[in-house]
Amino acid sequence: MLTTAQRDRILVILVRPRNPLNIGAVARAMANFGFAHLTVVAPYEPHWREAKSAIQAESLLQNAKSVEHLAEALAHCTLVLGTGTLTHRSAEQPVVPLPALAPHIDRALQADGRIALVLGPEKHGLTRDDLAYCHLLVEIPTDPRQPSMNLGQAAAVCLYELATRCGVPAEAHAPVPAAIAPSATLDCLADLIEQTMTASAYSPRAMVPANHHDLRVLLRRLALTPPDARRTMGLFRRILWRLGHTPGPPQP
Repeated sequence: MLTTAQRDRILVILVRPRNPLNIGAVARAMANFGFAHLTVVAPYEPHWREAKSAIQAESLLQNAKSVEHLAEALAHCTLVLGTGTLTHRSAEQPVVPLPALAPHIDRALQADGRIALVLGPEKHGLTRDDLAYCHLLVEIPTDPRQPSMNLGQAAAVCLYELATRCGVPAEAHAPVPAAIAPSATLDCLADLIEQTMTASAYSPRAMVPANHHDLRVLLRRLALTPPDARRTMGLFRRILWRLGHTPGPPQP
């Protein structure tokens, strides 16, 4: 079972929740399994205020953070787990069934990383843009006739698995997994690459949103270490500087 220190490095993030009862149910599930860090992204303010008065998990909700953008909530995380059903989407991230998630959690914890479990709004779940910030997509095995779950129930099932099936001690003399660059570093690198692409006339302006999305997905798939991310940023800064000091228009 996860220790208190390990659970302290796992965040639960609710993206654009609407129903105060569901927010309260998630907080109650967190309290049940010993998780303390909740962040709510762009909540519907009247319902968020109502949820914060929920019973059984008052202190957890009172101490929860509220931010406007998912990137801000994930800034220090090195492993981001998106949740959702694959009924109406094709995954761009590796898909891990919830019972097979433990090794990924254990590697991140052994590397002193911070982990985020991200749950989307009740009606539609996480969007494609939300999932671009995720390293893995976690799927809860369900009957295909009813693949979706209530937000509070999904959170409870996921948190039970994290609390009880993760945290296996590493084998003696086993190599410590390499640290992974946090989400904020990857976003800075993506912005720098986008600037370089624009300066070099890499693609038409209409492709900018697609490039932005694809870069976020790609950089998380590469699992860059912090030194690798710094070297890559240095490379693109140099390219961008040279592009700005080269006479004549960029070549397509």
